[in-house]
Amino acid sequence: AGWRAWRDAGVATCAPCCAVECYPLRVAGIGFRGAATVSDLRAAYALALGDGETIDAIVTEAGKARAEVFRAFAAELGVPGLGVTLDDLADMITPTQSVRVQDKFGTGSLAEAAALVAAGPNAVLVAGRAVSGNGMATAAIAQTGERQ
Repeated sequence: AGWRAWRDAGVATCAPCCAVECYPLRVAGIGFRGAATVSDLRAAYALALGDGETIDAIVTEAGKARAEVFRAFAAELGVPGLGVTLDDLADMITPTQSVRVQDKFGTGSLAEAAALVAAGPNAVLVAGRAVSGNGMATAAIAQTGERQ
């Protein structure tokens, strides 16, 4: 998972930690309830993303990545919609800690963890979890970390 999923989706041509030339990749992690709409995802995403900023992909848990609402939102944005495994999510420590999300996904915030996993080694959150007005969707933005 992580940057390899980006490479396989055609978003990245190099590993963010070891390429000679590589631009910083930004990804939006998305969490959502089963009844969420594209409007809900859009609202959370808009709260997380700064004006004029762009992303390279959206990501969520692998099972949720097959949901029509997620696929439609990725298509609307014109970016790949990626999924990360529960095992990868469980390894991520997030600033936000939700007991409900922890019980279901093994991490405190699906949006934050998915963004960090997909952004690869040394990723950093550039926007923590934002919640849509009705609580149906969350979003967080991560970027590949600086190379050493």
